[in-house]
Amino acid sequence: MNHPAHVPPRFKGPPGQVDMPYLMTPGPLTTSRGVKSAMLADYGSRDSEFIQMVAEIRRELLRLAGCDESYECVIVQGSGTFAIEAALGSLAPAKRKKTLVLANGQYGDRAANILTALNRPLIKLDRGDSQSPTISGLETALDSDADISHVWMVHCETTSGIVNPIEELAKIAKGRNKIVMLDSMSAFGALPLDMVADGIDVMVSSSNKCIEGVPGFSYVILKRELLEAAEGKSHSVVLDLFQQWKGLQNNGQFRFTPPTHAIVAFRQALRELDAEGGIAMRRARYQRNASELITRMRAMGFTPLLKDEDAGPIIQTFLTPRDPKFDFEVFYEALRVRGFAIYPGKLTKRPSFRIGTIGQIDEQVVRAFARAVEEVLTDMDVREFAPIEI
Repeated sequence: MNHPAHVPPRFKGPPGQVDMPYLMTPGPLTTSRGVKSAMLADYGSRDSEFIQMVAEIRRELLRLAGCDESYECVIVQGSGTFAIEAALGSLAPAKRKKTLVLANGQYGDRAANILTALNRPLIKLDRGDSQSPTISGLETALDSDADISHVWMVHCETTSGIVNPIEELAKIAKGRNKIVMLDSMSAFGALPLDMVADGIDVMVSSSNKCIEGVPGFSYVILKRELLEAAEGKSHSVVLDLFQQWKGLQNNGQFRFTPPTHAIVAFRQALRELDAEGGIAMRRARYQRNASELITRMRAMGFTPLLKDEDAGPIIQTFLTPRDPKFDFEVFYEALRVRGFAIYPGKLTKRPSFRIGTIGQIDEQVVRAFARAVEEVLTDMDVREFAPIEI
């Protein structure tokens, strides 16, 4: 059959990314040509090659998360929030006991909202949108309510980019015999994680973050005993972790149509992560990106939201300049035409915007991005960079 060729939009992006802009975002993100090319093949859900890929991915994710034989990996179709709801709906207590949610941004809030919608008992320890949960705060919350059995925390809160002290928080929770559940959506694959050593019972992430795959599925890594105890407890047919696991264990297949192209891309992304030198080397590249970006944005006059010691290598938040000529939508579109896409801020109180430093980018790309920002600011005639006062 003769099909018309796809004609991508035209951009003025830098060499290597001339057909679509670099995604300077925390996911979806810019993927390698190898990951893109992997999706050119079509697989059936029952093909033996595809089933082997799924098994390979599950094994590799367990290895990367520092798991022993007591853990299982369950892949869930859909975005990361699908896996979050699957984990909470299958594992969080439905009565008598409670889940403590450590929130410092929209992703902690989202977990609390899911629990509320499911009518699951919870307590939310809210730290706003740019302060980490504290050891003392966690201890006080746990000591004041003996009914708390589960603790939910976020690894990297992409509302601001802050990296939370999960090792210290998990140690406190495990010391009181709590089930520790971690949203590592924007961190896993770049930030170190050892689920056994850190005492993490459940971890949730997705395909289109630091492992640098494409959107399409998410996954839950958890203790097998918790998974087995979850039989019949889910609120949902589709998001039932136990049934999803049983299907994968029985014949290697998904219960419902799998995201075949996303799976194939992710298998390639895992191999490229290994070729780069693993999680430590990927973190180092992301950290170089972040340092370069912060240095250049500060030199232009922008103010980062976070202190250097709090800002992780995943995404950087900058406060909006008070110059009336600065219009984020104009800024965004002008950068995109030049080959770079960024995100608006998600802070509840302070106007801001966010720039991701993950994906298939390096310091050279960051420098090109900074030059594009300078050009746009000149065109907009922005001169006053002090943040908007609230």
